Amino acid sequence: MRYSERIANYTEIPFLKATCLTPKDNYECTANSLHGYVGLTLVLEVNTLRFFNTLGLSDGEGAGRILHRSKRGWMWNQFFLMEEYTGTDHQYVGKLHSNMDKDDGNVKYVLTGEGAGNLFIIDEKSGDIHATKRLDREEKAMYTLHAKVIDRRTNREMEADTEFNIKIHDINDNEPKFAKEIFFASVPEMSEVGTSVATVTANDADDQTYGNSARLVYSILQGQPYFSVDSENGTIKTALPGMDREVKENYQVVIQAKDMAGQMGGLSGTTTVSITLSDVNDSPPRFANREMLLFRHLSTEVGGAIGRIKADDPDIGRNAEMDYSIVGGHDMFNIITDQTTQEGVLVVRKGLDYEEKRDYEFRVEVRNTYLDARFVHGLQFKDFATVRVTVEDVDEPPVFTRNPYVIEVHEDTAAGSFVGVVSARDPDAESKPVKYSIDRHTDLERLFNIDSVNGSITTLKALDREMSRWHNISVVATEINNPRQTTRVPVFIKVLDVNDNAPEFAMSYDTFVCENVKAGQLIQTISAVDTDEPLVGHKFVFSIAPANPNFTIVDREDNTANILTRRGGFRRREMSMYFLPVVISDNDYPIQSSTSTLIVRVCACDSRGNMQTCNPEVLPFSDGLTTGALVAILLCVVILLMIVVLFAALRRQRKKEPLIISKEDVRDNVVSYNDEGGGEEDTQAFDIGTLRHPEAMDANKMRRDIIPEMLFPYRRSSPTKDHNGDVRDFINGRLQDNDSDPTAPPYDSLATYAYEGSGSLAESLSSLESGATEGDQDYDYLTGWGPPFKKLAEMYVAKSPDRET
Repeated sequence: MRYSERIANYTEIPFLKATCLTPKDNYECTANSLHGYVGLTLVLEVNTLRFFNTLGLSDGEGAGRILHRSKRGWMWNQFFLMEEYTGTDHQYVGKLHSNMDKDDGNVKYVLTGEGAGNLFIIDEKSGDIHATKRLDREEKAMYTLHAKVIDRRTNREMEADTEFNIKIHDINDNEPKFAKEIFFASVPEMSEVGTSVATVTANDADDQTYGNSARLVYSILQGQPYFSVDSENGTIKTALPGMDREVKENYQVVIQAKDMAGQMGGLSGTTTVSITLSDVNDSPPRFANREMLLFRHLSTEVGGAIGRIKADDPDIGRNAEMDYSIVGGHDMFNIITDQTTQEGVLVVRKGLDYEEKRDYEFRVEVRNTYLDARFVHGLQFKDFATVRVTVEDVDEPPVFTRNPYVIEVHEDTAAGSFVGVVSARDPDAESKPVKYSIDRHTDLERLFNIDSVNGSITTLKALDREMSRWHNISVVATEINNPRQTTRVPVFIKVLDVNDNAPEFAMSYDTFVCENVKAGQLIQTISAVDTDEPLVGHKFVFSIAPANPNFTIVDREDNTANILTRRGGFRRREMSMYFLPVVISDNDYPIQSSTSTLIVRVCACDSRGNMQTCNPEVLPFSDGLTTGALVAILLCVVILLMIVVLFAALRRQRKKEPLIISKEDVRDNVVSYNDEGGGEEDTQAFDIGTLRHPEAMDANKMRRDIIPEMLFPYRRSSPTKDHNGDVRDFINGRLQDNDSDPTAPPYDSLATYAYEGSGSLAESLSSLESGATEGDQDYDYLTGWGPPFKKLAEMYVAKSPDRET
């Protein structure tokens, strides 16, 4: 390269630990090289060897001599550009120049890489590079591009593709920012000065390695004199000794972070730190009153609470937990700690009597459960109070001398007899009178009564132990002057046994004796029961009275007895059943006895004594029938007669309706069917509705091969006026219509027709309008019409007058 320009003078400036030369026309020198002068031709006059070495010139021989620098290439592979350019023109970046460029216009500079053609453009002829847009270093700090030098004529690369960078110089355009708007921290109360609370730091998006744009300084705007902050790292510390949570618990501290090392013109950001003083056990519990007076009613039961006392502790949580105790102990009272409310609950250990002692006094101590060793010295973490308890007399209910009462009475006690007595008194000092009563809900049968004054219980009815062995009643004692004060006591009355019930069979026995039995045969073992309960146990005696010739009894001395036969040869024909009276007696006083009857049946048995039948044998009729058999036979006969009479009555009520009721009732279109249908598979069964509506038959003449819909003619011809010919023609017409009817059934059927006379389309067939009477008519001609008119001939010819004579 050539250096043709002269610089009159130069200055030496330090920058980023580097030394560079800066001309007076304000070209900026950056980094450790003269990158801003790429392509610039210089002629330097130097006076010292130090500048020769700095510029890389060749050695000189003496001062004042013009030295010539040896040729070498520039370090041009890095450009610098300020961010946030605010000018209206494109921002100049730098210039590319090749030694191959002879300034004849044959060289073409080409730029490729990041942002080439968009963010960065190059003048093809001069090699000047400009930025077209405003750049932000925080978005992208460096761009990598490639430069080419091409011959315009041959389009051949004159120099190889070379990479270079464009770095964006940072400016202070971002303020510091904290991660959160509000931070929360805590520190124990009473902490020493300098105790670390929390550390809050901010972030600055500006370049940390260039200038002071991202160099932050922390300060406290709010929170003095209680707290301070480290200016370099943002650590918050306590600045005031003896901060007491009980005086003030929460503090709001505002921390500021400012860049440019805190200098004027720097940007800043703030955050709030909410600091809470955590509790320590630095406050002992204290009673507000050193003397306390409590009143206890006699109605309070043993173990019941009579009052609560509480000491004050400004601490919270675990540090405020307290324990109460009675100093020296007390046999009448005790105190326990309610862990929820931290109160001392006074309870009664023994029953108190107003008449014996009315005032009690004792000392209560309270102390913290957990202690902090830092504050124990010099403070007493306990306190004392004197408690006085005054027992008040209250109107108490009556008190029975016993609870419960157990009374015994014999069951033979007569009504109105004395049973027992109950007693109650008023525990109050005045000892008011008491009256007694029985709760009738516990004595529904009203078996007992009580004297309202002295409490003596008597019977209203006789008692039966076998009905109820115990009677549980409630006796109520009530103060006469105050009926609301009542007391109940259970009274258990036991009914003692008296031998007033005779023994009886333990069960119902089914006893039989065989016809072929021998004398002395055992036929039954019997036992007895007695509802009484003697003290020495039951002892029954069995006997037969009077003496029985057929059976005897043997007492087994164990409350059972055997029934034996005295003879053999029992016969059912003679006696089928025997009644054996057995007398059973007990051994208690007074002796009770009863007679129970044992029924013995006579049965037929096999050779081994097994019963076969106990019914009487069926004897010949000559010997006579039993009454039961005769009654059964008569009953069957009566039932059969009733059935026959009922059936006959029903038959008489049912009359068969004739086909033609009278000679005038000759109906037209009477069709008789006798068809059973086609079975389950017949889906076109006969419609009975056709019989009910004969006029509907003309509407459908389609033949049905199984069952016809109608048998009536589909066309009717008008009858003639001749009395004999018109009937013949009418009937013949009907026959012809039926024969030609396609819907007629394929089997024989009976059709009866009636000619109603002139009132119908066929005019009248009746003799009412004829000149002669019915008796003057001769119907013998009907017999000549053949078999089809046989029935008609029988109806009219039989009624001819001459035939009737």
